[in-house]
Amino acid sequence: MKRQESSIKIACIQMEPRVGQKADNVARSLALIEQAARNGANLIVLPELCNSGYVFESREEAFELAEPIPAGPTTKTWCEAAAKHSTYLVAGIAERDGASLYNAAVVIGPSGYLGTFRKVHLWNEENLYFELGNLGFPVFSTPIGRIGTFICYDGWFPESYRLCALQGADIVCIPTNWVPIPGQDPRREAMANILCMAAAHSNSLFVAAADRVGIERGQPFNGQSIIVSYTGWPIGGPASKDREEIIYAEANLADARRKRNWNEYNQVLRDRRTDVYGEMLGSEARPGWY
Repeated sequence: MKRQESSIKIACIQMEPRVGQKADNVARSLALIEQAARNGANLIVLPELCNSGYVFESREEAFELAEPIPAGPTTKTWCEAAAKHSTYLVAGIAERDGASLYNAAVVIGPSGYLGTFRKVHLWNEENLYFELGNLGFPVFSTPIGRIGTFICYDGWFPESYRLCALQGADIVCIPTNWVPIPGQDPRREAMANILCMAAAHSNSLFVAAADRVGIERGQPFNGQSIIVSYTGWPIGGPASKDREEIIYAEANLADARRKRNWNEYNQVLRDRRTDVYGEMLGSEARPGWY
């Protein structure tokens, strides 16, 4: 596959899904995808569970709102949108696989469905509704770069980023529903933003995190979607705390690998002491390029 080494435009869509209003949520996502594509976005990230809403009252409600992937109507609709706009999408969705439920993200390209990630680390009451993710941390090779993905609370675990980086990811796209953290100073950026910046720097990869906004069944969400360079510094956002918007950034994803040497002596992935700890942190994932 011939790789495109020029800059692309990344968009993170910060939206407010409404729990249970799946048709309206998908329609809203399509309108925002179209807006981002009109503004030249080649890679678009949407929030966690953006088709169903997040705060379920029961497993039964979650099951009713979930869909099979890729055969379900939401994934099919997003595939049509990606083809129409010649763009790549990463979007959060409630997945139903037989009797099992997963908090999932789909990765879609102009030619169709590329794959699924299932949330590995479940947050709070998600443990009542979803099974633990069982697909690891896949990385998808595309003409615009190597795309890794995970969801929200996965980003609190350094292993999530590192396993994507070691498999050759240029960017990690994060559908998320960040909630307030106890002790947060309202004058400071969200803890989630700090974690994105630190992980981008320590793994030399781009990060694009799309959060939601609003209050759902009493649960407030943080907003502050962000796009971070492989250097660790933001290049898009952070977005507002409380309104729908789209943030953008231009990036050459190949820079995540091309410019990974920090100085004459240090390169963050090659400097790992694999004689002290396992190269793949106990994972069976395939090592990539670093």
